[in-house]
Amino acid sequence: MSRSIAYQHHLRALARWPKDELRPGCQLPDAVRRRVEQRFLPVSSETAPGATQRIAASPLDEKRELEQANALYSLLENRYSRKYPTTGSLMRPQSNPNHYTNLMKELREAPRSSWIERTVKRWKGFLRFG
Repeated sequence: MSRSIAYQHHLRALARWPKDELRPGCQLPDAVRRRVEQRFLPVSSETAPGATQRIAASPLDEKRELEQANALYSLLENRYSRKYPTTGSLMRPQSNPNHYTNLMKELREAPRSSWIERTVKRWKGFLRFG
């Protein structure tokens, strides 16, 4: 196991990452963790027959990897949404002032909806009149 500080920061950030209820089978931390493990963990030819083509062959730049971990922390802590809040008319377009409110409501309801509800909503999306 790698004792790199950047590796530990990556794992710590990924452990804190919230689960995506909308797509339970496709989680961002799983994909990033695979990339981090390929990058940091040594490759043994016994466990991975095609191991010579893995990312770990290139030299590790600790500073760059720490910057990548910092980017994960930035997203995790919502630094940019706090620094640049979206207010005013941006969230209430004149053509449909309730668009983003309705969108957030649908995203909250989607993981708990039944198969029939999802199918009806899909057909409503196909058959828009007016």
